[in-house]
Amino acid sequence: MSLALNRTDLLVVTGALFLTLLTTRFIRAAQRYHLPPGPTRIPLLGNLHQVPLRDQQKTFAEWVRKYGDIIYIQLLSKPFLIVSSVQAAQDLMEKRAVKYSDRPYFLLLCQFVMTRPLMILMQHDDRWRRLRRWYQGSLENKSVLDGYRPVQRREIGRLLSSLVEAPKDFIPHIKRYNGAVMLDIAYGHRVTSVEDEFMVFADKTISTITNLGSIAATLVDFFPILRYFPAWVPGGGFKKQALMAKEMWDEMEDIPYRKLRHEMDSDAVNRSFTTFMIGEVSQDGKLGADDENDIKGSATLMYAAAHATVQTMTTLSSFVLAMTLHPEVARKAQAEIDQVVGTSRLPELDDKDSLPYLECIIKELYRWNPPAPLGVPHSLRVDDNYRGYDIPGGSMIVPNVWAMSRDSALYPDAETFRPERFEGLDAEAMNTRDPRKYIFGFGRRICPGRYLADSSVWLVMASVLASMDIGRAHDAAGREIIPTPSFNDGIVSHVKPFQCTIRPRSGRAAQLIREFTEQTAETASA
Repeated sequence: MSLALNRTDLLVVTGALFLTLLTTRFIRAAQRYHLPPGPTRIPLLGNLHQVPLRDQQKTFAEWVRKYGDIIYIQLLSKPFLIVSSVQAAQDLMEKRAVKYSDRPYFLLLCQFVMTRPLMILMQHDDRWRRLRRWYQGSLENKSVLDGYRPVQRREIGRLLSSLVEAPKDFIPHIKRYNGAVMLDIAYGHRVTSVEDEFMVFADKTISTITNLGSIAATLVDFFPILRYFPAWVPGGGFKKQALMAKEMWDEMEDIPYRKLRHEMDSDAVNRSFTTFMIGEVSQDGKLGADDENDIKGSATLMYAAAHATVQTMTTLSSFVLAMTLHPEVARKAQAEIDQVVGTSRLPELDDKDSLPYLECIIKELYRWNPPAPLGVPHSLRVDDNYRGYDIPGGSMIVPNVWAMSRDSALYPDAETFRPERFEGLDAEAMNTRDPRKYIFGFGRRICPGRYLADSSVWLVMASVLASMDIGRAHDAAGREIIPTPSFNDGIVSHVKPFQCTIRPRSGRAAQLIREFTEQTAETASA
């Protein structure tokens, strides 16, 4: 008995000494820096116990009132800087881009799933610059972007026809539109059906990878020692999921690339981002292993990022929801389109400057539901000092885009959908308030596909408003069903399912949709 007590006492004393040592090291480490303000940290956990599992962006936004627009937290031993104003984000990630353009190292993704280099996960080095130039050549060049117009128009025709035939399936129709445009641009692959084999497989792959983002799976990023655990040991179960995700991702990279290379051998290939990259680096038609991996990864990332997440899909779903909630906004936009464009054709991008209210709607949609509420994190390369505060090198920089979109100094009554807030602003005020300044990222890591995404959103919205009426559904008793604005929590703020009605504005509008669909299909196939 006494021996047992002695052992227990020894364990208690040892544990107490360990915690004392850990606490002392924690305090000394904090004293080395004059850190930005933030909630009080505790040894071991840091601020982990204060960060909710859902809607982190809203909690971080609440903290702004107490701590300001730059907030320092620690999750276990990892340092984070939450940046919640456009000014601070631009000061750090744009004006000091040399220091702030790296990405955090995501062990789970980089070592277990996406083991081939991908630009979005790379550090800011020479290989990253090479891949960035490829994207710039295909996504930031005006003449190249103009060359994508027939693809966009063709798929808008199919989208409008699908909305006429099956309006209740508007979310799948928008998803198909987005995926079809990006598959054509990335690989020259023409989607003819919502059941397109590659698009369905890609959707499953992306969902599998997204599901890895649970707390249990990503513990390996906080406790790297877990990567050495066998899959059957508690804490190692994520490896089975990661292995399945890796196999699917590798197939997603390889299948369309092999198909395209076969078509190139037979001279039956359509021009695409992939053929552009091959032409940039091939020597006598031959590619090195690194070149081939970079090309496959870049094309897959272009498609996966656009199809799975960000601007087009989320913004267009938000558009349908907003028009259902605010029919007066839709009517005002339709009156503008009718006056400028008329009713004998659908709007073109050349009409954009003549439709200022439609532009206000797009800005308000970007602001009202930012597609990526916490953006994509950056990483600080070396120690830095900002506003008199020390920011430790290696800190993960998290842009709280949602908080920026709720800045009451820029957007009074921010929870209300009100496009008129952007009317009548001078050039300086518009530049300050335009959500495009923050929803597409910052500095050298800004989304290279932002111009393509923006033009797709504009074309679809203008075409739908010109030809369709979006209204509220009714229940069995004939009462209007008014949706509650609701968005999924997570990396991407997808709109939750809701009911509405979508129908052609008139018989003439229905005929215009048929004519436009036939014309664009013929033009794209010519």
